[in-house]
Amino acid sequence: MNISANDKVSDYISDIQSLSSGQFDLVIAIRDIFLEANKELIESVKYGGLVFNVSNTLIGGIYTYKEHISIEFSNGYNFIDTDSILEGSGKKRRHIKIYTSDDIGHKNVTYFVNQAANG
Repeated sequence: MNISANDKVSDYISDIQSLSSGQFDLVIAIRDIFLEANKELIESVKYGGLVFNVSNTLIGGIYTYKEHISIEFSNGYNFIDTDSILEGSGKKRRHIKIYTSDDIGHKNVTYFVNQAANG
């Protein structure tokens, strides 16, 4: 696990760990994918989740819900998604719901995070 220099991020991660070890493991795995996708990413806590910015532009975030983790992509409407994995019908944002660690691979999270993080 990458340790954050941002105290708000560290506190957010600690809070998740104390509430749900299952969700903690998923959030850390997804966070690591974001951080490995682009070394220029800046992480922070916003809108109740862990968000990632590149060049002061919000590219996406990780949000915890009771039954799942949601990975949000600010410009997901623009992604190549030949298997129709992305959900949502808004103007720009799309998301992926993660229920288990297997979903991270089955739903091609790394592929979509790379699209978000590298334009």
